[in-house]
Amino acid sequence: MDIQGGASIGVMQILNCIIRGELDGILVPVPQYPLYSATISLLGGSLVPYYLEETANWGLDIVNLRQSVAQARSQGITVRAMVIINPGNPTGQCLSEANLKEVLQFCYQNNLVLLGDEVYQQNIYQDERPFISARKVLMDMGGNISKELQLVSFHTVSKGYWGECGQRGGYFEMTNIPPKTAEEIYKVTCTSHSPNVPGQIFLGLMVNPPKPGDISYERFVRESKGILESLRRRAQIVTDGFNSCRNVICNFTEGAMYSFPQIRLPPKAIEAAKNAGKVPDVFYCLKLLEATGISTVPGSGFGQKEGVFHLRTTILPAEEDMPAIMASFKKFNDDFMKQYEDYGGYLRM
Repeated sequence: MDIQGGASIGVMQILNCIIRGELDGILVPVPQYPLYSATISLLGGSLVPYYLEETANWGLDIVNLRQSVAQARSQGITVRAMVIINPGNPTGQCLSEANLKEVLQFCYQNNLVLLGDEVYQQNIYQDERPFISARKVLMDMGGNISKELQLVSFHTVSKGYWGECGQRGGYFEMTNIPPKTAEEIYKVTCTSHSPNVPGQIFLGLMVNPPKPGDISYERFVRESKGILESLRRRAQIVTDGFNSCRNVICNFTEGAMYSFPQIRLPPKAIEAAKNAGKVPDVFYCLKLLEATGISTVPGSGFGQKEGVFHLRTTILPAEEDMPAIMASFKKFNDDFMKQYEDYGGYLRM
């Protein structure tokens, strides 16, 4: 295990150890947290995308993974590692145990290092797919795979019910990394010197929380449970709010802290964006900001299929404010669609 000033630093350092040049590829989910695309580009590697399936609640398809690897190899790219973000950012999906087993088998068969971004593991808002770490699934599988598959897992104090982004505390844990390789990784991490002291303290509290019998245990359970229950209600409010809007389709936020609705922009809106020199979803998000003060991130910042548009927003505003926020969004969206739709409307599919 190596402690860092946030999980992002650890991700960058591990990618730095994996990528040798432009013919080294990293499998990354799309949509994805831009840390990965930016770091791979900075290090001179190649991003190998595998698209999550929105109609299957942003599910991960092994067939799609095989196709992505085959296409990369046909271009002379050596795929060296695969990234999973579980729960997903920006998509909010949670991987099932069966899905994780498929991923682990795929990585083992293709000699890939698995990078498990698990920073949102406390943020789960449904009961069907509770969080289970890739490492636990790997160890439970037994056999050669549990002793040979190389895995690096990332976690942080920035998420969960702590939400201490400013403290910059994170770590990565290495499983089945050869000792000589681990030595070189530690050399790379040592160039960053020691992580900040507050971040280390918060990490200690995260991995060793109050236990039954401790003076603060009951308060800890009450407050942490209250935060997560409120986030679950907010996830439902946001999902229902988006799905009540014209030409907006939104999967339920199963985990993490975001909602990622698809905005079905009318052709006239796409043309207006082009005339304004803007990407269509950027155009929509700027209009939303100007009209309501609601700040969102265009889906194009995370990657998406051609001709499909999204935005990402958080579920973090105060619970009592959420209904008014969603009402404001709905009014804007209805007015926007009315302005740019042809007579007879734009079919919702």
